[in-house]
Amino acid sequence: MKIREVVSCDTEPEKQNFQRLMKLDKQSILKALETITVPGEGQDMVSSGAVKNIQVFGDEVIVDVTIKNPSLQARKKTEVEILKAIHREVYEKAKITVNLKVDAPAQPKAASIKGKPIPGIQNIIAVASGKGGVGKSTVTANIAVTLAKMGFRVGLLDADIYGPSMPIMFDVVGEKPRATNVEGKSKMLPVESYGVKLLSIGFFTEPNQAVIWRGPMAAKALNQMIFDAAWGELDFLLVDLPPGTGDIHLSIMQAMPITGAVVVSTPQQVALADARKGVAMFRQEAINVPVLGIVENMAYFTPEELPNNKYYIFGKEGARNLSEDIAVPFLGEVPLVQGIREAGDVGRPAALQTATPTEQAFEDLTKNVVREVVRRNDALPPTEAIKITTMAGCAAVKKK
Repeated sequence: MKIREVVSCDTEPEKQNFQRLMKLDKQSILKALETITVPGEGQDMVSSGAVKNIQVFGDEVIVDVTIKNPSLQARKKTEVEILKAIHREVYEKAKITVNLKVDAPAQPKAASIKGKPIPGIQNIIAVASGKGGVGKSTVTANIAVTLAKMGFRVGLLDADIYGPSMPIMFDVVGEKPRATNVEGKSKMLPVESYGVKLLSIGFFTEPNQAVIWRGPMAAKALNQMIFDAAWGELDFLLVDLPPGTGDIHLSIMQAMPITGAVVVSTPQQVALADARKGVAMFRQEAINVPVLGIVENMAYFTPEELPNNKYYIFGKEGARNLSEDIAVPFLGEVPLVQGIREAGDVGRPAALQTATPTEQAFEDLTKNVVREVVRRNDALPPTEAIKITTMAGCAAVKKK
């Protein structure tokens, strides 16, 4: 019996379907699966080795796939994406069976908790606080723009999933990251403002929308912003962590190698107690992230009409004393100034203001951060393609 006696191709759509059926082979299916990114891994399904076997019997296709993410959402998304890709790219009437296996990695040992390096990013600085309301995001934003002013290539990842504030602080509310093609793969292009590349969950939610996610969901969103983004070449990637110690912190530290951490606190005892816990988290044997130092925010209040007066509303030198107690560098203090709050609210970080005490405070703080990164990279085995050096009191980057 001839094949045209079995398959009727009287109409144009039927002819096209028949032609696509004839192309239903292993190579065409592999090419289609290359368009799918493995959830949370940043690689396509074929390159990552997730596709284990493909069998084709006429219009029937069997695909054996192994993924590392054990969540139900990841399994369902993978199966649906495979069906869509084969129907779209190869044959829309194919009968597809997906045999999906989860090969979850064993719990990492203490020495292997660090994640894989991100190509092109030289130093990753986590900015944390033991409690909320101490100005961690404000400090992060101002360090970022100061680094950019000093000539560094800077990125900022807003990892505060439940309370993202960077879109407001950088005056980019309503902006959306665009897609770009990098080596044949679609990547998110960070939003750029004041010379800083930004990614935040705030770009993907409405201003009045609450993010109500469990830990695995939040970790997945962070992985996408880290590994599915076109960060390009960066000297520093600052990571604005949520307050406290929890799931997000562990996910970040497992996802990528943190060069060092900066802890922000205010001078009062209740904040210092939590800052101490934040430092202890990074020093845990299973984490072992170097603490670059402590920043004292809202150190004192100076009224505009009395510029020489200092009022220690929250206590005096609490963070400085804490840094001495726990043998962590003191990076600097930032005064409680109305202009810093106003600058953040209008989306222009205060460090951008020239010839002001605020600019000087953030410049001194940022130079101290750079100094500690230099010391950290000199003291520990190098993991970056370049390292930072200081020259004539200013920061510079040079090749190793």
